[in-house]
Amino acid sequence: MMMRIASLLAAVLLLQGCAAAVVAGTAGAVSAANDRRTIGAQIDDNNIEIKGTLAIKEVKRLADHANITLVSVNGVVLMIGQVANQEMKTEAERALHNIAGVKQVHNQLRISTNIGITTKTHDTWLTSKVKTKLLAADEVNGANIKVVTENSEVFLMGLVSKQEANSAVEIARHINGVKRVVKAFEYI
Repeated sequence: MMMRIASLLAAVLLLQGCAAAVVAGTAGAVSAANDRRTIGAQIDDNNIEIKGTLAIKEVKRLADHANITLVSVNGVVLMIGQVANQEMKTEAERALHNIAGVKQVHNQLRISTNIGITTKTHDTWLTSKVKTKLLAADEVNGANIKVVTENSEVFLMGLVSKQEANSAVEIARHINGVKRVVKAFEYI
């Protein structure tokens, strides 16, 4: 009897895990389908981010003393984070030169100490606020704009028209807590 109950409980738990996986997979598929990039470009961007991050980690002092995040949209790479000096900033960008598919690099690394968890948490909150406003706006398709925040600076990426880009910047600029808005768009 105990074995049946344990088996039933295990089956229910496994099915709940499957349901969560189906929901997450469906959300990812819907997001991918609404993206202006092709599925191939989305996969390429993911590969660029992985290969770029690995290339940066191969440079010991960058791996040990820098905080660098890469975001790629249609081969346009945004580098954000903190490095100790200009030489490290240049070295980080140079690490991306041999990554296939990289069309352009926006090196937005800041020369400063690494930000802390409180700042990262605030950045996540700002990203959520900006993304929510963009999704609610009539003048832009917020689903086509990637929002990345680092130390209260908001970076906007995506394949957009110039009008959409300008509208997105105006929306982000007027959100309380945003210090600066940086465009890293590719125009269609």
